[in-house]
This record gives sequence, C-alpha cells and structure tokens, in this order.
Amino acid sequence: MSCSRCRGLMVKEHFLDFDGTIGHMWASGYRCMNCGNVHDPIIAQHRRSRPEPVLTVSTDEFDYTEEEFEMDAHPVMKHAA
Repeated sequence: MSCSRCRGLMVKEHFLDFDGTIGHMWASGYRCMNCGNVHDPIIAQHRRSRPEPVLTVSTDEFDYTEEEFEMDAHPVMKHAA
C-alpha cells in the first residue's frame, strides 16, 4: 500500500485513543513511514461522506455600482508613534 499524500510506504500500526468517551480504545490502521500520514477505515469513511467542493465560474462583472465606489479616494498611511 502506498501513501495517498507522498506515495511513501504505508505500514500497519495499532493506535490507542486516549480521548475516547468509553475509555481507551484500540484501532488499527496504516501510517506512512515517509510523511506520517495516517489511514484507517474511520478516516476513509469520513472522507467519502464529505461533500465534494463545488467549482464556480467567475465573471468579469463587479458586484457594486460606480456610485457606491468613490474614484477620487486617496490612500491613507498612518505613521507609527
């Protein structure tokens, strides 16, 4: 098995969850020897259930009118005390 991040070697490892609500819980999964990425069935399930990002197309139109934007504005620079 190769790492999804760096394509490094994944080795089987057992993890102990100290923060579990029902006490300590053991889980098994894979850890990358190169970058430390962890892969286990719970992480994989959460990644599959997460919605895919939606790509949007930008337009060249502005969302304000010229009356709302003052064209004669000058930048203001505050001096340090």
